[in-house]
Parts: sequence; structure tokens; C-alpha cells
Amino acid sequence: MNGRLKAAGGAVGGGLLVAGTTSDAGKSVVTAGICRWLARQGVRVAPFKAQNMSLNSFVTREGAEIGRAQAMQAAAARVEPTALMNPVLLKPGSDRSSQVVLLGKPVGELSARGYHAGRQEQLLGTVTDCLAELRRTHDAVICEGAGSPAEINLRRTDIVNMGLARAARLPVIVVGDIDRGGVFASFFGTTALLSKEDQALVAGYLVNKFRGDVTLLEPGLAMLRGLTGRQTLGVLPFAHGLGIDEEDGLRVSLRGAVRESVVAPPHGTEVLRVAVCAVPLMSNFTDVDALAAEPGVVVRFVDRAEELADADLVVLPGTRGTVRALEWLRARGLADAIARRAAEGRPVLGICGGFQMLGELIEDEVESKAGTVEGLGLLPVRVRFAAEKTLARPAGEALGEPVEGYEIHHGVAEVTGGDEEFLDGCRAGSVWGTHWHGSLESDGFRRALLRRVAADAGRAFVPAPDTCFAALREEQLDRLGDLIEEHADTAALLRLIEEGVPDGLPFVPPGAP
Repeated sequence: MNGRLKAAGGAVGGGLLVAGTTSDAGKSVVTAGICRWLARQGVRVAPFKAQNMSLNSFVTREGAEIGRAQAMQAAAARVEPTALMNPVLLKPGSDRSSQVVLLGKPVGELSARGYHAGRQEQLLGTVTDCLAELRRTHDAVICEGAGSPAEINLRRTDIVNMGLARAARLPVIVVGDIDRGGVFASFFGTTALLSKEDQALVAGYLVNKFRGDVTLLEPGLAMLRGLTGRQTLGVLPFAHGLGIDEEDGLRVSLRGAVRESVVAPPHGTEVLRVAVCAVPLMSNFTDVDALAAEPGVVVRFVDRAEELADADLVVLPGTRGTVRALEWLRARGLADAIARRAAEGRPVLGICGGFQMLGELIEDEVESKAGTVEGLGLLPVRVRFAAEKTLARPAGEALGEPVEGYEIHHGVAEVTGGDEEFLDGCRAGSVWGTHWHGSLESDGFRRALLRRVAADAGRAFVPAPDTCFAALREEQLDRLGDLIEEHADTAALLRLIEEGVPDGLPFVPPGAP
């Protein structure tokens, strides 16, 4: 590998933008897969997403908040995640407004109209500066788009799809999810709705989630090339259980891998059932992935009180709307069901916003501006929301085991009692609460907690002694790299990364209006 791919001596490294015909077409998977494939070739590669909308975030070692998808892609690239990789993060607080996180720090709340009316365009310089710095220090940067590049209503202010590609002269490949149907129309329509200048950067297509005999697809791919003048650079097969940290939703994660693939039998004689309350504006739902990776642990997301009846552990996860989530729990009868569990000595775990809800009192003039609100009263904790967000990477010990995690919250907890301290939170009876996300990825601690839960629940469950969550995650990232290496035209991808946009790509009418 030579030419532009080497960034030594300050030369600009190669680049590529992975766009998609729709949201959830597979951009995150493909970006991570290309990063892992390049890293295995000895290329120093970095991921990049100019603007991300997600409640699933991560804290870097320098204390910056970025999307978890970009942290996962950095792991695929075998580099440390930084704020440069996701300079703009939007964290929805309602259907119409989001907290804007710039270079890892929150800078305020904006409505969708306010963001697209001017603020977004102002950020283009910041975004391109971050990308330029990554390209200066890496051999290659693989950029992920957002939504679709053919969202013509947003093109003028776009900084993450064709706006970024135009500014940085990046070649673009478009990913389409054939499992949804209509992939040929999506590829053609996406291209034909772009302006002539934007189309000149679209270098090819990548089919994702194909099932069956690929030879049956080849006549359509040939016709697509005849219509657009662009080749399809690979057909990726449908792969079950790709355990990646998706931007939002509950579609893809390691718990999906457990649900969709053959689950290892329990190490003991019984399974352990975990019910996660699917609260509004749920954040960092990936906290329970490490539980689902354990043989014999069954994790499900619930929204009805009766679904807690057979659960051995109930988890209240993080949320961007603690007060709203409390109201939701009470309206659905879940709050009363959780209180009954606690009175019976049955385990409950609250993480971040879930921890705050378990407390006695919440003073919130920041997130919901609801003032003083009563919590569930199951932990001796009072929470006051501060204007400044806590972003940290704590490490410590719990249940006799080392633990690492990360914190993302405005709520400041005052612990006034309890039976024992627990990861800067506390335990009272069978109720546990902490602000630490990611703590369950610490293998020894996770096993110790599951042993306590099994004992309290009266289950003959024994955690497997050798489950290593980090190793499972590495296996999943290698699977992504295998998909690219085995099913994509890697020589063509490498040419795009090294040499940039090919000349002579034809215009597909009618173009943008």
C-alpha cells in the first residue's frame, strides 16, 4: 500500500465516505468493517462521523462525549477514540429539540428548526478541521454519513453527507439494505436526486444483508451499472448477531447476537431472567449487552408491569429524560411493581438516570425544568440537576472486584445512607444504584453481581467462569472485517481511498431540483 495512503511527513491521508440509501442501511457496520479490514493490513486508520444523532454515547479518555458507534469503530480500527472522530453529537430530549454536544462538550439545546436554520452551516468549518487533522495523522479516514445523502430538503445545510464530501473531496460509496426490498430503486433514486456536482463524487454501491444465491442478483447489478455508470463494489450477506453499538434503537447489539444465534446453555442448572424497563429517551441501552453475553442469562426489554413478575433482576437504564421516565413508570404501573419487588427483597439495579429515579427526591431545573419531584424512594439518595454535565472515566472496586466505567449525567447524587457504597452510588437491601455506565463489561464484577442476584432470587444459576466480554467484542469486530475482506471488492475500495474520486462518472438525470 502506497501513494496517498501513507500520511508520514504531514501528507494528507486517504479518505472515503460511506453513505446509505436510508437510516439503518448498514453504514455503521460497513464503516467498522472497512476500518477493521484496513487495520489488519497494517494501515493506521480512523473513523469519522461529522454529525451524529444518538442517545447512545461514550466518554473518551480526555473526557469528551461522542457517539458509541464511533467508539466502536475506533475499536475496529484499533485506535483510541477521540472527540475529533465525532465533532457534533445531537442528543434528543424530545421530538423537536436536542442537546448539542460540540467537540465532546454540551453547548446548549436547539430545536430542529433552529439547528438547520443556521447553526449547522456554522459548524462546517469545525467539522472539516477535525477531518483534516485526522487525515494528517492517519493513513486513511473512513467517514460515515447520516440518514440519506438524497434528503434534498436538508442539502443546503448538510455537513455530514454530500456537504462533507464536497468540502473534503471524498469519494462516496452508497450502502443499501436489500433485506428491506427496493434496493435497485434506492440506489438509482439516491443518485438521480443529487446535483451534478454531488453525483460526481458517488463512486459505487454496496449491497447489504443479501440472502440467497448472489448469481441471481448479478443481472440487476449489471443493469444498475448500465443506468448509472457505477459498479457495485460488493454484496454483503445477511449476518446474524453483529454485535455493534448502534446509534439508537434496539436492533443491533450483543444482546441481539444472543437472541438470534444459538445461545450457550447455562453453566448452572437454571437460567437468570433480566427485565430492562424500556423507558422513554432511553440512553446507553448497551449497558446490558454484557449481561446478555453470559451463558444462561436471558435479557428482554419490557414496558408492562406484569412482565416483571418472573424477572430475577429488573434494570432501570439510563435516560435523557429522568422526570419523564418517572412519570412513564408510574402511569404504566411499573413503579408500583418495582416497589413491591424491593419490599420482597428481589433485585433491582438502576444505572445513571435509573439510579436517579430510585432515589427519594429529584431537583431538576435543567433537563425537564420540573422543579422538585419525588423519586421512587427505594434508595437514600437526593439528586440535584446541575447545569454542567459530568463526563468522566472512573475506576474502582465493588463486590471485591475491579471495575471500570464512564459517567454522562447532569444529576448530582447525594447519598445519605444505605447498606454499602456501590460505584459512587449505594445499595439498600436488594436495590442497587450507580451513575457508572459500562461497569458490567468488567468480567469479574459482572460475575460477582450475577452471583448475588441469583442468591437473592433463589436461582440455581452459576455464571460461566470464562466469559470475556472484551474478547467477544473483538470477535464481532473481526466478523465485520471478514465481511468486507470476503465479500467486497477490496482492490476497488483501496483505489478509492488512495486515489480519490475517479474521473468521468456520468450524470444521472434529473439531478437535484
